[in-house]
Amino acid sequence: MTDDLAIAVDSLSLGYGGGPVLDGLSLDIPRGQITVLAGPNGCGKSSLLRAIRRLHKPSAGKVLIETTDVASLSEKHLARQIGLLSQSPSAPGDMTVEELVRLGRYPHQSLLRPWSREDSRALNAAMAGTGVTHLRERPIGSLSGGQLQRVWIAMVLAQETDIICLDEPVNHLDMAHQIDCLELVRQLNRDFGRTVVLVLHDLNLAARYADQLVFLNEGKLAASGPPEALMTEALIAAIFDVEATIIIDPVHQRPLCIPLRTTAHSVG
Repeated sequence: MTDDLAIAVDSLSLGYGGGPVLDGLSLDIPRGQITVLAGPNGCGKSSLLRAIRRLHKPSAGKVLIETTDVASLSEKHLARQIGLLSQSPSAPGDMTVEELVRLGRYPHQSLLRPWSREDSRALNAAMAGTGVTHLRERPIGSLSGGQLQRVWIAMVLAQETDIICLDEPVNHLDMAHQIDCLELVRQLNRDFGRTVVLVLHDLNLAARYADQLVFLNEGKLAASGPPEALMTEALIAAIFDVEATIIIDPVHQRPLCIPLRTTAHSVG
């Protein structure tokens, strides 16, 4: 594993009692970049993210961080390395923003190390970095969807991990809040130097924000590389069963996918 890699997934397989969800998957995740996982429903995107954070035990293979197998790390040590925001997280509605963000400091706490000045610094920096400082006394049940998603990201940021994993962070958000959330993710990557791995369903958002785009299909790595290399009509048809036209976004100069029809309705 080279110094420019944050994570190496090596021949990873796992399942939940039926067939395999991930099947011998290997993937390198570059340090300091945004890697977006994309693919059809059920292809293993969320399972891979959770396996990286050791929430699912593989039946074979391993995940390495800086040459260390995550299986060998204590829970608190791993939580100081990788932060994960799962799909649709929940917390009591009467919990305040500050109380929720404080939870991000749990890997740094112990009986011999109570809340410290360093914890307060990290808490305030996370809320400032996500633009939620003015909401700190608000109960989270009173927030809009976009505000609440920023607070959850602030909690992960307060962990001060080098690697941040986000599972569909824009799910259930409207268009404006999707862009707002992903701009924040890019800011965390560019300004804070975080390595970001996230799952996105929208291919055009994936192409716009990814440094590395990863296509999964049926539990295997189908392709990985820069969006310009992966957003091709042939790959979209092969992986998503959709005929599409790919053009270049005139504003962001990234590939833009225009779906035409499913391949099941293709003529000829």
